Amino acid sequence: MSAYKSDFLNVLASRGFIHQVSEPEALDALARTSKVTGYIGFDCTASSLHVGSLLPIMMLHWMQQTGHRPIALMGGGTTRVGDPSGKDESRKLLTDDMIAANLKGIRAVFAKFLKFEEAGGNAVMANNADWLNALNYIDFLRDIGRYFSINRMLAFDSVKLRLERQQELSFLEFNYMILQAYDFVELYRRHGCVLQLGGSDQWGNIVNGIDLGRRLHNAQLFALTAPLITTSSGAKMGKTAAGAVWLNADLVSPYDYWQYWRNTEDADVARFLKLFTVLPLDEVNRLAGLKDAEINEAKKVLATEATALVHGRAAADEAAATARTTFEEGGLGAGLPTIEVSRGELKTGLSVLATFVKAGLAASNGEVRRAIANNAILINDERVTDEKRMIGEADVTADGVVKLSLGRKRHVLLKPI
Repeated sequence: MSAYKSDFLNVLASRGFIHQVSEPEALDALARTSKVTGYIGFDCTASSLHVGSLLPIMMLHWMQQTGHRPIALMGGGTTRVGDPSGKDESRKLLTDDMIAANLKGIRAVFAKFLKFEEAGGNAVMANNADWLNALNYIDFLRDIGRYFSINRMLAFDSVKLRLERQQELSFLEFNYMILQAYDFVELYRRHGCVLQLGGSDQWGNIVNGIDLGRRLHNAQLFALTAPLITTSSGAKMGKTAAGAVWLNADLVSPYDYWQYWRNTEDADVARFLKLFTVLPLDEVNRLAGLKDAEINEAKKVLATEATALVHGRAAADEAAATARTTFEEGGLGAGLPTIEVSRGELKTGLSVLATFVKAGLAASNGEVRRAIANNAILINDERVTDEKRMIGEADVTADGVVKLSLGRKRHVLLKPI
């Protein structure tokens, strides 16, 4: 049971979001009596966020739902440097145009979880390029840099681990933690922001910001971190054999996104229902109590609810219906991912190896060969045993498609045009 008295911290604690809080009693008291403004930063290193970013987004969601004001800080400035936390090597440096394009791609996700000012809510989307890009280096060193101890910075895990592994850490990246601390202070000045949230690997960086705020403005600022999420088998959240599980539909279809959650390990279902859906805890506990084969029903609820948050209820229901048709009724779900091929190509014949790679069911011809050896490749639900097998006109079903399957769970339709 949570010992917190404010709705904000009580909800976060009861759903499993809290790893560490600085001055928990003071923050709890403030959240009970005032509207707290808090932020999380998101660097613009890709055109979409992935499932690994869902946890911080959900923290901002619950912050707003419990009456407070969340800020989603886009790292238009810090992305030019790169966060060394958890990295063995330097990030690839992006051009300003690439950062701007990525920023555009990830903005849309937040509107699904937060109600911004232009939509009648109080959430704020800020961009640290607004203040970082205009900094005068000498002034910044004199006014801000003097508060940072190299001895202390060298002790932070993000730096220490890189040095212990004898991996190069550039001066550019070494500056990242100073810029992040400065972001916190700048958001305090501009928006009255007193709380920074993030993953547990960000604790040292956030504490730097708290210390800088105290030194510059005698401000009382707070840190709240969430546990870093791995699956029960130890896998990193949001990674699959096929790559990252992106939140944008043009990169990962709603159906594939639904399948990702449907394939959750049994031991993770209750935890993920709390973290990645908005279902009431009573319902989460009921679902968590399901045992043996019934746990699959809980996984379907998790998949549908998690997909509805990102892609909308209609797309989530369609994905669930497609899975039901495909797996339980032995039919062809209309919502299955589809790739198109010309009738001419089909007439000539398509290599099973190249086609499964093109469909995204495998990363290489070698991977398809291994899957054939393991009896995991199917065409129209019939097992493929010969790697020289060609896909042709005769394989087109009465539904006008060819069903490609990797195991029992991954399917793509091949459609002649």
